[in-house]
Amino acid sequence: MPLVPRVLTGLIAFLLGIGSPALAGVEPGGSADAAPVAADGRKGANVTPVDGISEALADVGASWYYTWTSHHDGIATPDGVEFVPMIWGADAVNDEALAEAAREGEQLLAFNEPDLGEQANMSVEQALDLWPRLEETGLRLGAPAVAYGGDTPGGWLDRFMAGAEERGLRVDFIPLHWYGADFGPDAVEHLRGYLQAVADRYGKPVWLTEYALIDFSGPSPRYPSEQEQVDFVRNSTAMLEELPFVERYAWFTLSTGTHRTGLYDGATPNASGRAYREAGG
Repeated sequence: MPLVPRVLTGLIAFLLGIGSPALAGVEPGGSADAAPVAADGRKGANVTPVDGISEALADVGASWYYTWTSHHDGIATPDGVEFVPMIWGADAVNDEALAEAAREGEQLLAFNEPDLGEQANMSVEQALDLWPRLEETGLRLGAPAVAYGGDTPGGWLDRFMAGAEERGLRVDFIPLHWYGADFGPDAVEHLRGYLQAVADRYGKPVWLTEYALIDFSGPSPRYPSEQEQVDFVRNSTAMLEELPFVERYAWFTLSTGTHRTGLYDGATPNASGRAYREAGG
């Protein structure tokens, strides 16, 4: 879960299946279909240190996980599972956190939803100015994970990627978040369309680091039924395992102690958790 409450994420989730053509004059960097896929498993987990979380992480069959921080204090890493550190926002770009990330991981996530005021809340220029510090870790480096609109010409991510190219900065893969307001059978295709549009636009591997069904369009969030969520978990993971440009994905989130979309009640999987556990790893 993000480090501060999320209230705006998904406000335009209905747009997240709509692709955008590549910006005129900007080369996307190659065919998304040719992007490399991680040699290890794709299925991951985003976790916070709540009761039963280490047991749940060991049970779910994830090959990687992250905690929205540069460390995993309070969470035991199962054998064969990779921890991926994150530099959450501008305040985390410091010697201590960067050194910890370099010790803990081989890949680095950066800047959680910088396009939202209640999340990392960063301008594109600020993120670009700080980026060389992240490159100095030597870790494989993911772009900032925007809340939405990753395929939008002139959007936050689009301007960041253009600026990175102009400055000669390194971006190795694109993390994305997606929250769908359509709880029916079309939801999987909406997600697929968004991922395809982003991959086509930038020509880089994609990590889907947060995704779930939540409708943020009303005065309070609306959630799917248990069966709707189970069906989406099962069908979306099957789709994600087949997309050649998707390196990794992680449902939001592992524990119901963190959010009601969680997959485990303590160390025990619910119906959605059992469906996610059965997915490829």
